[in-house]
Amino acid sequence: MPCMRAAAIVRPGNVSNYVARFQAAANVEWTSLLEMADVVVIFGGDGTIHRNISTLVELEVPILVVPCGSGNDFARALSLRSLRDSLNAWREYVAGGNNVRSIDLGVIRWCETRPAQSQATEPRPSVPRERYFCCVAGVGLDSEIARRANSLPRWIRSHGGYGLCAPPEFVRFVPFPMKISFDGAESSARPTTLVAVANAPAYGGGMKIAPYAKLDDGKLDVCVVRAMDTFKLFCLFPTVYFGRHLDLDEVEYSQITTVRIETEHPLDVYADGEYVCQTPVEFSVARNALRVIVPDSAICCG
Repeated sequence: MPCMRAAAIVRPGNVSNYVARFQAAANVEWTSLLEMADVVVIFGGDGTIHRNISTLVELEVPILVVPCGSGNDFARALSLRSLRDSLNAWREYVAGGNNVRSIDLGVIRWCETRPAQSQATEPRPSVPRERYFCCVAGVGLDSEIARRANSLPRWIRSHGGYGLCAPPEFVRFVPFPMKISFDGAESSARPTTLVAVANAPAYGGGMKIAPYAKLDDGKLDVCVVRAMDTFKLFCLFPTVYFGRHLDLDEVEYSQITTVRIETEHPLDVYADGEYVCQTPVEFSVARNALRVIVPDSAICCG
């Protein structure tokens, strides 16, 4: 079995056990330079991938995810649920197996206004920005829950932190009027609880907010939850883990290629559990942007 040269990206915190077990079981020659690697092995979760995703796209080499983060929704979408799954996928790859897939990524675009240098000067012109995301981007209630979950200790985040933070936000959150335009079509502002723009089916550690999303179909799945009373919101929450929330009248589901969200006041936008920007914001799809190593049985990365 040929020896592959790999570079590792490791999430913050203690994952030395995962790294040591992977290295002991795999035929790997490690390099500290990403540019010299045949493969990049990521020891982490959705946030680790999100923070490095632009570099990974530029490298154009296959990546292998070893799931050891707090959510691991992206890894699950690739049928990588454990270290053993990742090792099996690695062995298939170095043995010449046909288990590299090209997948889509979501793209977030917004304009960032640079502050004035002093109170006496005008703000500088806005600067266009963009960022990739691998799983789900959210506006509204979802962003508030993600912000609160990120303040928790890592162990709690990885053991249901998102679900723990959700109920208090149900009581506090007030729906905002949002103007949501799909594929360029105009729309009017309506009170909205959350908008989830999905490249993968799940977020928050297994919540199937977009159960029909696939990583390689050239589409974004958008789940819009309109304003509803607090009791109904509490009833909705557990159904999302099974993808059964789509039956509610207040839930709208679309598969599109672009979506724009505008709000009267800026709202935070989170993606893959990380803060990105504020509204207004546009989302689109980057086709076949990333090459991933998956178990050979994972024919379609949906």
